[in-house]
Amino acid sequence: MAYPHLSHVIGFDDAPFERSHRGDVIIVGAFYAGHRLDGVLSGQVRRDGINSTRVLIDLVSSSRFYPHLQAILLQGIAFGGFNVVDIHRLHEALDRPVVVVARHLPNLGKIRDALLNHVPGGQRKWRLIEQAGPMEPMADVYVQRAGLSAKETAIFIRALAVHGRLPEPLRTAHIIAGGISRGESIHRP
Repeated sequence: MAYPHLSHVIGFDDAPFERSHRGDVIIVGAFYAGHRLDGVLSGQVRRDGINSTRVLIDLVSSSRFYPHLQAILLQGIAFGGFNVVDIHRLHEALDRPVVVVARHLPNLGKIRDALLNHVPGGQRKWRLIEQAGPMEPMADVYVQRAGLSAKETAIFIRALAVHGRLPEPLRTAHIIAGGISRGESIHRP
């Protein structure tokens, strides 16, 4: 499936939480039609759990936005600490391209060490990160992708990066998630 112009996009980010927090963490999705915010989705994933892929599939597929949705953006490959998203399963289940975006190249050595030595189910989570493929520098950010070519992804990211390097759906999801959890958003998208 070719995606020459992706204009109906949702971007997900998780809410900040205290290091000592155990339990569920809020995730927020900002749905955009072009450069206009058209709606918001929210849900919860387990801190360091294994339910992020299922939660995203359920949230998106049951939303009124799903029929029009053309792509899914994720602010990082894990929510709620180390609740790693299986981007290929998400892509297949929703039949939409998935793009993971990071402002900076993650330290994969530290992530691997943390997962394999400190996180329950860490081996499986590390495999999901490896299966997502390497982080690729593209359009002033780093991405992992499922369902889009590198060229399509770069065009897509640039088209949505209106107020900085991050695409607007991710920037907005970040602001909303911070405002919900802290009572006020912090400018660092």
